[in-house]
Amino acid sequence: MISMKVEIQNRICLINIYKNQISMYNLIGAGLIVIGGGIGLGQIGGKAMEGIARQPEAAGKIQTAMIIIGALLEGLAFGALILGK
Repeated sequence: MISMKVEIQNRICLINIYKNQISMYNLIGAGLIVIGGGIGLGQIGGKAMEGIARQPEAAGKIQTAMIIIGALLEGLAFGALILGK
């Protein structure tokens, strides 16, 4: 009877360890998502500024496209963070 209780406690302990590992991987994934989103937004902003410097007359179109792409990228990053929980 005692060995059965010990076996059940061991299984519960293993389940808790697996749950902690899964949450650790979720946190690593969330960090990668945030880093990727930041790099992407930086690239968008930098290339847009480059384009505006080369063709100042197209600044309105470039800025509009930059804002739309940035919003979509941010939405994607937030969605991935929420689904990663």
